[in-house]
Amino acid sequence: MKNKGNANQNKKDEQLEEFRADHKGEKLTTNQGLRLSDTEHSLKAGERGPTLMEDFHFREKMTHFDHERIPERVVHARGFGAHGYFQVYEPMTEYTKAKFLQDPTVKTPVFVRFSTVAGSRGSGDTVRDVRGFATKFYTEEGVYDLVGNNIPVFFIQDAIKFPDLVHSFKPEPHNEMPQASTAHDTFWDFVANNTESAHMIMWAMSDRAIPRSYRMMEGFGVHTFRFVNEQGKARFVKFHWKPKLGVHSLVWDEAQKLAGKDPDFHRRDLWEAIEMGDYPEFELGVQMIEEEDEFKFDFDILDPTKLWPEEEVPVKIIGKMTLNRNPDNVFAETEQAAFHPGHVVPGIDFSNDPLLQGRLFSYTDTQLIRLGGPNFHEIPINRSVAPVHNNQRDGYHRMTIDRGQTSYHKNALQGNDPQPATEAEGGYVHYQEKVEGRKVQKRSDSFKDHYSQAILFWNSMSDVEKQHMIQAFQFEVGKVKSKETRQKIVEMFHNVDGTLAKEIAAAVGVNPPTEPSPAKVTAASPALSQENSVKGAATRKVAILAGNGFNEAEVQPLMMALKEAGAHAMVISSALGEIKSESGQKLEVNQTLLTSDSVMFDAVYVAGGDIVSQKAAADFISEAYKHFKTIGVSSQAAALLAKAAVQPSEPGVITTGSASFHDQFIEALAQHRHWKRQL
Repeated sequence: MKNKGNANQNKKDEQLEEFRADHKGEKLTTNQGLRLSDTEHSLKAGERGPTLMEDFHFREKMTHFDHERIPERVVHARGFGAHGYFQVYEPMTEYTKAKFLQDPTVKTPVFVRFSTVAGSRGSGDTVRDVRGFATKFYTEEGVYDLVGNNIPVFFIQDAIKFPDLVHSFKPEPHNEMPQASTAHDTFWDFVANNTESAHMIMWAMSDRAIPRSYRMMEGFGVHTFRFVNEQGKARFVKFHWKPKLGVHSLVWDEAQKLAGKDPDFHRRDLWEAIEMGDYPEFELGVQMIEEEDEFKFDFDILDPTKLWPEEEVPVKIIGKMTLNRNPDNVFAETEQAAFHPGHVVPGIDFSNDPLLQGRLFSYTDTQLIRLGGPNFHEIPINRSVAPVHNNQRDGYHRMTIDRGQTSYHKNALQGNDPQPATEAEGGYVHYQEKVEGRKVQKRSDSFKDHYSQAILFWNSMSDVEKQHMIQAFQFEVGKVKSKETRQKIVEMFHNVDGTLAKEIAAAVGVNPPTEPSPAKVTAASPALSQENSVKGAATRKVAILAGNGFNEAEVQPLMMALKEAGAHAMVISSALGEIKSESGQKLEVNQTLLTSDSVMFDAVYVAGGDIVSQKAAADFISEAYKHFKTIGVSSQAAALLAKAAVQPSEPGVITTGSASFHDQFIEALAQHRHWKRQL
């Protein structure tokens, strides 16, 4: 299996290589291969005459241009992707027969697409929104798609309500506003009238909805699936992606400013990390529940608005994914990547989660209109490394040239080829779950609890995280024009926490609740708080503010220390080019105060020089302080702190003067934020 598995990775690369073209040193041709002598001028009847219809090159070139755009995704339109590979840590034979989860030496190629949900392709990366986390595994048994989000639950319990949900959070149809935002009437009206969304709203109003980076974002399969082993034994399973860098977020003010200063912030961060060799790594974890334990919990395990608390159902880490290559062409790969939760392999099966059941129809239907027909699986990024043999024919953009007389099953003329495979030969066999009941349009009573896990999430947050959620509610609901809707939201979230409801009410001009909160859940799940996530300095970006006359003796050792810690330093000055230290040593400037901003970095160090006298430098420091970031100041630049109204004794503010300055700075950088400034 080792050689075959790694051969699959090579095969996927070879598949893509067949379709790559850089055109260097080649002669210009039409799409039919005809060499062209001119592409600057259309064919005319005389130099000043009309363009002639016989100019086939003009017509082909213009027609192709007119048709370059395909319909964007209705949701998850704004996305970015990367290639990589997955390796399992140990054989999972006890739990599943999926071959890509058996041999730790096999590298299974993957393609991952990260995305925002609500906005159009042209919206900003850092808006408050759910993030998509879709992974395509090119396994030897076929394509397996794990299509998830960075939040483990969803707004609704049944897929039939998905069009209603999306219509509510999209721009309002009468004026097509606002873009990529849920801070408007129709969304919050939907929430107030569909209380099953309460748990998801708590996540959406938390810092999870404004991640620092795709590389620092958890992923979840959301739904309950099944693992099935060779003996036919099944277990319920949920999938998790755990980022090796930990789970970290932006602050709201920072996210808003980044949307204007660098709307490509997340995709740029991912691209640059891979180009620099800081390959993002995510560990795959699974939660498993035995079938006989399906009903032993105080929530329904099939309810997509509920998570399985990790303290009750531990996450077993089973492998690691590494993203190590950027796309060659974003349209051909990222935009044309077609994911589907119904793309599974033997050993992975479905549950009766009603949201999942609807997605199994919706995703194929969506690809048909986006990608022009049923042959989207033949686009290079979607092609399986496993051979494809069936009797499906024709349709838009068919690439395969099928030979032979028959295209049906059963047949005798071609020996019934292609023939179905037995289970022993790797044929997919659906898990034989016993199903019985009357045909009804209703939901199980076990889905009726809409608040317990919303309360659990609130209880699990740190004081800082709770304050951020309160501010998010106040902003979003404060944008709602309907006073009746604002009042309903306050009453709805009074069921989660009385203080939360009162804080919302105080900011949005409606009556606070008068009765005590009915909330009864007192439990908390430490796994839900980002404050308990992995901390570290690796891959963090540090702005070095320096001007002519900076102290090289202090700057160079810090830059070396940052490099050793895996962080990246960028020199910011008044202008591009080179600056000189006090001793005449030169330092290359990476960006200017005009082209960069504090919000683009995780920390700042002021190296000194003539930049210290500039107001823009003081503003840079002031904003970093406002966003709770680490600030380091050299001895000759200490006066800049006063200009920025920053006290040197504040948490996360490090000044030179001790032998351990570099260690202190890097340790502070590793903490991500210094929230004690807020408390």
